[in-house]
Amino acid sequence: MTAPSQEEVQVLLDRLCVDLGFCLPPAEHQQLVEDPPVDPIEFTNEVFRPEGLSVEEAGLTMYRQVRDLVAEAFGQGG
Repeated sequence: MTAPSQEEVQVLLDRLCVDLGFCLPPAEHQQLVEDPPVDPIEFTNEVFRPEGLSVEEAGLTMYRQVRDLVAEAFGQGG
């Protein structure tokens, strides 16, 4: 399994920010663009980490929405 390209990660992070309100701080944003996790679940967790949110705190529905956008970017559908 491979991670999306830097351009694809940028588009994904933009969508997460605009569509779901997960706008990462610049350092975390750049880190994910330059060195994204190759696993969609790990990537999803890295989106939540800077927000200080666990799955329980964010809610399963929100976690699934983020995970589905990430899975789509990884070519795995929702």
